[in-house]
Amino acid sequence: MTSNNFKFIDRFREVKNLEIIESQSDIKRLSKDFYNYSPILTEKLDGCIADLVVRPSDHKAVKEVAEICWDFSIPLTLRGSGTGNYGQAVPLFKGVVMQMSNLNKLEEFDPDTGFVKVQSGCVMGDLNKQLEKYGRELRLLPSTWKTATIGGFIAGGSGGIGSIRWGFLRDPGNLIGLEAVTMNEKPVLLKFDAQESEPLNHAYGTNGIITSLSLATDIKRKWYSIIIDCIEFEKTIEILKNLTSAAIDLKLGAILEEEIVDQMPNWFKSNSRSHKILIQSTLGGTKTIKLICKKFKVESTFLGEEEKLVNGISEVVWNHTTLHMRSRDKNWTYLQMLLPLSNEIELINFMKKKWGRKVLWHLEAVSQQGSPRLAALPVLKWNGIDELNEIMEDCKKLGAFIFNPHVLTVEGGGLGVVDADQVKAKLKFDPKGLLNPGKLEGWEVKEQFNI
Repeated sequence: MTSNNFKFIDRFREVKNLEIIESQSDIKRLSKDFYNYSPILTEKLDGCIADLVVRPSDHKAVKEVAEICWDFSIPLTLRGSGTGNYGQAVPLFKGVVMQMSNLNKLEEFDPDTGFVKVQSGCVMGDLNKQLEKYGRELRLLPSTWKTATIGGFIAGGSGGIGSIRWGFLRDPGNLIGLEAVTMNEKPVLLKFDAQESEPLNHAYGTNGIITSLSLATDIKRKWYSIIIDCIEFEKTIEILKNLTSAAIDLKLGAILEEEIVDQMPNWFKSNSRSHKILIQSTLGGTKTIKLICKKFKVESTFLGEEEKLVNGISEVVWNHTTLHMRSRDKNWTYLQMLLPLSNEIELINFMKKKWGRKVLWHLEAVSQQGSPRLAALPVLKWNGIDELNEIMEDCKKLGAFIFNPHVLTVEGGGLGVVDADQVKAKLKFDPKGLLNPGKLEGWEVKEQFNI
């Protein structure tokens, strides 16, 4: 932001229902997320700090912020709670960060469909509590669900707890629609149905300012947690596959290699040194799980209802696993991948033989296009970018699909290719390219998609 542009702050002061944050310590804090999981992103993003942070409380304030940024050609980066790991909410070119946490109301609930309409800044933990009175719950949760905002999850997340049943956020049926403000000379609030919402889903806020979302929810159930001890790693995968194909309801299913278990909190490790399978199911489902454990001659520990536990297994799955590893040693980083169907063991055994303890395995059961699959979030000791690239290349050659958490762009961490619909949406709703610039690779070749 050039010095002659600081006069735009006076314009912000005229906006009703807009909090302006000018404290340098607050601006620095609100310009960061958890990108420090990646040494590569840490090097790239540590110096990226906004000039100003604003916090709107209604749609009109959002539109006025967008109009001011348009008039002064100021970059605008959206932020929820900043619980992401890929720099999605970090302003690469200074400008304004707009935190959406004051837009946090549940607006509508349809008892016939279970669809909920909620403002984008609503914390997912709060939303789940509000859904309880309707006998519903969110289908998908990141491990940070107690503090993450729903808009941040849709714009920057992909899946998590619940993906064992409901797949990923971009799967048809999870996002029903959304409302977003455009970034142009006269910003407007537009309503998008499910199909129209697809380009804004997992786009890091690069092509529209999401103000509310319509989501499918699930019937509220009591979920019970079980930990299964297993000496042989290959057997853990066999058992987990048996569980995912059984006729039971599951909320999550994960595998932690013994060396990862050793780095988890004391309450979780227990006395037995072994690989562990983590399961959440209904009370009825736990009966079947016990039978499967008996068949495989493995021990299981019934922890009880997840919501009533002081320490639940939701705290040690998905990226919380990496969080705990890094709390012990900051040299741990991680990868994300979908393992090849039916060849998971071959890949893992090859990697174990070549890389040994440099790569430790953490698996998550997911549904991909309706089929049970295994995703992996292995943790690895950082030993430079060349070694990281070699590890990723090995996994690719063995059939894994990598979601690279060490890159800045939507494409790099997700599809791996430019999404024409995302670029077209940005051309239409953000023609100056002011929304979260630098995060959409396709914008560099936008001429190919002119509309």
